[in-house]
Amino acid sequence: MGRHAVKSRRDERAVASREPDTSLSRRSSVWLIAIFLGIVLGAVMGVVHLPYAILQPGPVTNTLGNGPEGKPLITVTGKASYPTTGALDFTTVAVLGGPRNPVNGWNWFGAQFDKTATVVPEEELFPKGVTSKEVDHENAAEMANSQQEAIAVALRALGQTVPEVVSIGELTKDSPAKGVLVPGDIVASIDGKAVSTPDAIRAAVRTHKPGERVKFTVRRGGTEKVLTVRTTDAAGKAVVGILLRTEFVFPTKVSINAGDVGGPSAGTMFSLAVYDKLTPGSLTGGVKIAGTGTIDSVGNVGPIGGIRQKLVGAKQGSAAWFLAPAANCNEVVGHVPDGLKVVKVATFTQARDAVQAIAAKRTTSLPTCK
Repeated sequence: MGRHAVKSRRDERAVASREPDTSLSRRSSVWLIAIFLGIVLGAVMGVVHLPYAILQPGPVTNTLGNGPEGKPLITVTGKASYPTTGALDFTTVAVLGGPRNPVNGWNWFGAQFDKTATVVPEEELFPKGVTSKEVDHENAAEMANSQQEAIAVALRALGQTVPEVVSIGELTKDSPAKGVLVPGDIVASIDGKAVSTPDAIRAAVRTHKPGERVKFTVRRGGTEKVLTVRTTDAAGKAVVGILLRTEFVFPTKVSINAGDVGGPSAGTMFSLAVYDKLTPGSLTGGVKIAGTGTIDSVGNVGPIGGIRQKLVGAKQGSAAWFLAPAANCNEVVGHVPDGLKVVKVATFTQARDAVQAIAAKRTTSLPTCK
């Protein structure tokens, strides 16, 4: 009786040892499901288009050096130019986003841990209804205008007379001026009154009520024409659907070739580089200086976007000094990389004087952002 009982217990243990371990099977299933869900989530994050744009530090370019294809970025024709040393770098921002290069989940996730990146709503940089081609076109136009204004500022600082005219750059899609005005027309007067700036032209048109006619006097191909355009309504104001641009009559031929970089923010550095090329000696004294800022035809330095990324880009490009628009100072404070010194500037004259002070090692009184 006792031996039989022992045998039965052994049989029970043998049977139990042959039963499957269901807890192990459940754990394996959970891991398999988790791995599968992880793969699916990773794939979704890689293809989903999030409505954001990411700003990151972009490359820097020395305006005193060579541009695309190894050719000088700035060339002067018909007037003496001078060799120089050091660097006047213009800084850029690399932008991820928009219909051509959308931000996915992985991009967004990575940007949260990148101290040099800034995430903004996509529509801030890529307005709805605007195509990538239109954005590129606008950026190219802004770059071209900034170069022209930079050249004008530099030549005027050298005492040269640079006449300024306003021409028609483009006509909008529904412009009432189509068939009357054409791109390239130089606007001399409105309703018989001379105008010399885009603001003066817009103000003259807006003295009319929508639907009234405006008399344009333009120069086209060496001939003066008097043309009449009916205005249309835009938010209660009279407009004629034209995009204006400022053109200059340069006494010295200067060309700037910065490649496919767009936007107006390199204007200040271009103006300094042109000035340096047309004056003997080195403006920088051999120092590597970076900076940013728009420039208008009278030498005012304006604010730009992405200043934090440009500060980082300047540091990565080994710049020792950075020229920042005074209007961007609130974004500069607290975001200057170690080892980079920032000087705030509001005009071309201040920027030029700052560079000369850096070259002469007279930097203690240079203004900075506080």
